[in-house]
Amino acid sequence: MRAIRRFTVRTVLPPELAPLGELVHNLRWSWHPETLDLFAEVDPATWDRVGYDPVALLGAVEASRLRELAADRRFLRRVADAADDLHEYMTAPRWYQTIPDAPRAIAYFSPEYGIAAALPQYSGGLGILAGDHLKAASDLGVPILAVGLLYRHGYFTQSLSPEGWQLEHYPSLDPGGLPLTLLKEQDGTPVRVTVSLPEQRPLYAQVWVAQVGRVPLLLLDSDVAENDNAARDVTDRLYGGGTDHRLLQELLLGIGGVRAIRAYCRVTGHPEPEVFHTNEGHAGFLGLERIRELTEARLSFDEALEAVRAGTVFTTHTPVPAGIDRFPAEMIARQFGGGNAWPTVPVERILELGAEDEPGKFNMAAMGMRLAQRVNGVSELHGEVSREMFRGLWPGFDADDVPIGSITNGVHAPTWVGREIMELAGRELPTLVERAQGWEGVNKISDVDVWGIRNRLRARLVNAARERLRRSWLARGASRAELGWIEDALDPNVLTIGFARRVPSYKRLTLMLNDQERLRELLLNPEKPVQIVIAGKAHPADEGGKKLIQQIVRFADSEDVRHRIVFLPDYDMALGQLLVQGCDVWMNNPLRPLEACGTSGMKAALNGGLNLSIRDGWWDEWFDGTNGWAVPTADGVADPDRRDELEAHALYDLIDHEVADRFYDRASDGLPLRWLEMVRHTLTSLGPKVLAGRMLRDYVIGLYAPAAESARALSVDGYDPARHFAAWKLRVHQAWPGVRVEHVEAANLGDTPEVGASLELRATIALGELQPSDIRVQAAYGLVGQHDEMVGPSYADLTLEAEADDGRAVFSGTIPLDRTGSFGYTVRVVPDHPLVATPAELGLIAVPEEPVGMTNGTLR
Repeated sequence: MRAIRRFTVRTVLPPELAPLGELVHNLRWSWHPETLDLFAEVDPATWDRVGYDPVALLGAVEASRLRELAADRRFLRRVADAADDLHEYMTAPRWYQTIPDAPRAIAYFSPEYGIAAALPQYSGGLGILAGDHLKAASDLGVPILAVGLLYRHGYFTQSLSPEGWQLEHYPSLDPGGLPLTLLKEQDGTPVRVTVSLPEQRPLYAQVWVAQVGRVPLLLLDSDVAENDNAARDVTDRLYGGGTDHRLLQELLLGIGGVRAIRAYCRVTGHPEPEVFHTNEGHAGFLGLERIRELTEARLSFDEALEAVRAGTVFTTHTPVPAGIDRFPAEMIARQFGGGNAWPTVPVERILELGAEDEPGKFNMAAMGMRLAQRVNGVSELHGEVSREMFRGLWPGFDADDVPIGSITNGVHAPTWVGREIMELAGRELPTLVERAQGWEGVNKISDVDVWGIRNRLRARLVNAARERLRRSWLARGASRAELGWIEDALDPNVLTIGFARRVPSYKRLTLMLNDQERLRELLLNPEKPVQIVIAGKAHPADEGGKKLIQQIVRFADSEDVRHRIVFLPDYDMALGQLLVQGCDVWMNNPLRPLEACGTSGMKAALNGGLNLSIRDGWWDEWFDGTNGWAVPTADGVADPDRRDELEAHALYDLIDHEVADRFYDRASDGLPLRWLEMVRHTLTSLGPKVLAGRMLRDYVIGLYAPAAESARALSVDGYDPARHFAAWKLRVHQAWPGVRVEHVEAANLGDTPEVGASLELRATIALGELQPSDIRVQAAYGLVGQHDEMVGPSYADLTLEAEADDGRAVFSGTIPLDRTGSFGYTVRVVPDHPLVATPAELGLIAVPEEPVGMTNGTLR
């Protein structure tokens, strides 16, 4: 018989062990080895059986064992010390508390979070990045208040059919068995947030709180009795269902998330956020909810829009248009119009925010960018790709002027670095604040110690891979009698390459199979063998991705190579930790430039692994020629099959002639000295850069603090500056058709311009209905291409020289002739106001109708 309902009965701890419950329900344990050691001591056998899940541990340990521990003075002292350490961690000032005028709180919205394997609310890189963001914020004392959804079935667990086809399973998750606390009102009743749906249908959600160190993570859960069956299933699984289901999830995340924050701050006294950070477009509706709040407080839509934009940060993670959430515009009109309309937020204005080139579509990324004054990609190359990809939102501006910056992702070292490395290198290295001199200390560690740790981590991966491989083959229908070969699968002394990630086509899981005989030669080389450990999940609806997995599995099933290449199903955080710690080389071969960042290689680098990667994402900016290997790309080849062939053979050659040669080049004492030299250089050159702490500091200094400053500037005096700023924008938009660059003249040029000289410019500007103070006139100058296009121009502001009565003004200034070769200049006019963050913010620009400049020393 099957139970009609499943729930978790929590353990009642003896009073002496009460602090143990506090330790369990703060997820800091997921990156704090000392606390994990304490949990292991509760009952080592049970700890192993429950997969190192503290909540499951307390639910499974016998009451007699708890009574025994309650009488154990030594154990109680350890519990008390751990609780004191946690209290100090939670309350002591950190780096953030030294930042003047920093935001009192930052709201961070993401559809998924990878905190720990025991809280399976993630599918891939976006969620893992969000989890590392929260952990680093906790370590640095950044007052983030995070928001997400609680998926009762998580993403999915993965297994393989006998034929190697991906199978998905959705285990039920009971919040009572997770490290969560239900948010309640002062009278003890659960907090409820409500989102109105068309046809007067309410969508209710309760709020669970996961404490991630110092950071509260609010998870909205629609599985409540007040909802009908369809509404209860809104938070059933991550990225499940069709377009309607996805829209409901994003409405709950954005609108319901803001309402959950208001409730949490009211109930707990937590400061209200000054800055709202949208991690990808899924939570974009949060901006609409904040506009609704302000318009009901008597601001107009445009005034509220400016106030909201000032305090909003939007991070885009996708380098391809297909990765953006887009909904039929009529779905949005139905949600926000008719009987479900917000009286103060016209549905027409909402549709304008999500408008894109294709009529009838509502683009969540476009809305996110229009609702945020600060936008960033997640690596320098991704910033470039994003500026080109979204330049249509700022017509008339060159891609370089599109106001999308970049902050390169980082990873949370205490989560991902092997404990042996942390203890050997010193706890101070990758914890709270990066210190260059600390990372240089790696060079003081002996070769014997470094190589010994790398061998132990590789052996641990091999042992775990064999056990996972055995379970996978048994699940596929094999008998134990035919699996004796697994005892010798992989070798703890062989060069081990890791490849693990989601499986969309652009990540090219099967590039390594392009020439299967060449791959076999590498795997079976008697002098310098290679072994490859592979993991990854395809989206349940991605048949193409599942076929790629099947191709890899079928090759790995071959009897001649199955001891050298394995596919491990059910890629999750626990397996990810084993892989990035145990692999000697981390391989990444996406189709450039479609990898936004690719942080798994960062984790491997922190463990002394070397990267072998296409120069995409973070590797493009931080590869220095000696901290790994860059796989050559065939960027100009249009035929995708030919491109794959060229890049695959470049990959084979690198592995054969450089990677394997260096790994197996041993000194008389058996140490690979040249390999260890690269390991040391990787740690010292990349260590300080790839940390999530560096990333968080970049966000705080570059985005959060400026956003808070802008939000405060617009909100003083009852939002009076927001009213004036909105009125100014409206006036400029209406008057802009009358703004023109009428005439530009140059002086002091001479017949043969020489580098080091300067050029005097005077520009006559028609102002229309505007004043000179409303505009900024700039000279753009520098190299020009074959078609007179400016190449990476510099800008110099021209100053007001004279103003005429006929609506014209003359601006003048000088530009340096600071480079040789083909040189040119032009003049542009953009709106200007103290509250404008970038020249492109209004999307308005005026340039000469005919090019004005100089090429090859000759005035045109």
